[in-house]
Amino acid sequence: MHWDDEGFVLAARRHGESALVVQLLTRAHGRHAGLVRGGQGRKLRSVFEIGNRVGVTWSARLGEHLGTFTGELKAPHAARVIADPARLAGLAAAAAVAESTLPEREPHPGAFDGTAAIFESLDADRGWAPAYVLWELALLAELGFGLDLSRCAASGETRELVYVSPKSGHAVSAAAGAPYRDKLLPLPAFLLPGEQEAPVPAAVVEGLRLTGFFLERRVFEPHGRLMPPARTRFVDAVERLAKISDEQNSLGLA
Repeated sequence: MHWDDEGFVLAARRHGESALVVQLLTRAHGRHAGLVRGGQGRKLRSVFEIGNRVGVTWSARLGEHLGTFTGELKAPHAARVIADPARLAGLAAAAAVAESTLPEREPHPGAFDGTAAIFESLDADRGWAPAYVLWELALLAELGFGLDLSRCAASGETRELVYVSPKSGHAVSAAAGAPYRDKLLPLPAFLLPGEQEAPVPAAVVEGLRLTGFFLERRVFEPHGRLMPPARTRFVDAVERLAKISDEQNSLGLA
């Protein structure tokens, strides 16, 4: 049996002397693994770089087998960000988080389209830092753990939403949350529905901490797993960039 699809390379691990075991996020077949024969060679290694968009054919004798991938490069996202450590870290983080959270062989077209959008933002070096936070927010919803940031959980108010409850994942207004502010999570304004204003770098860092909290609490910890190191390195890179003088351009915000 076989199928044809397009996908993003989430991981590529050595197998034997010359092959790779590749994890792809495909549109129709979800996160799917396959063996790439000769994948450690220069030609195929450049095709199956993490973050690249590829067109592939998967083949196997039985559906439950690992199977093999053959394919061609569609978009060299890895090469387009290789010279920028921060954007390269963002690409690696998105790939690692997607591989670690999305169920195997289960289609998630929303996650596929969102990943395409964040990789395009990284390519363009425009708006990629807040786009990454929004991507993680959408991924939480795709996994069934979406945050409700539309109104205050306590009062129903839709204005002055500045906190998130760590227990419910619902927004909390400034007035309702004031007595409990030390126990609540900051809610960056750029994550609110309909918000158009570009965030300052500090708000992006807050956004990464917010989505990271819920990824850890609701996705990784229940399965006894840790946040992928690539994601931690990306957050560290964004925090460093937020402190330098040309921070707006460094984070692709300007």
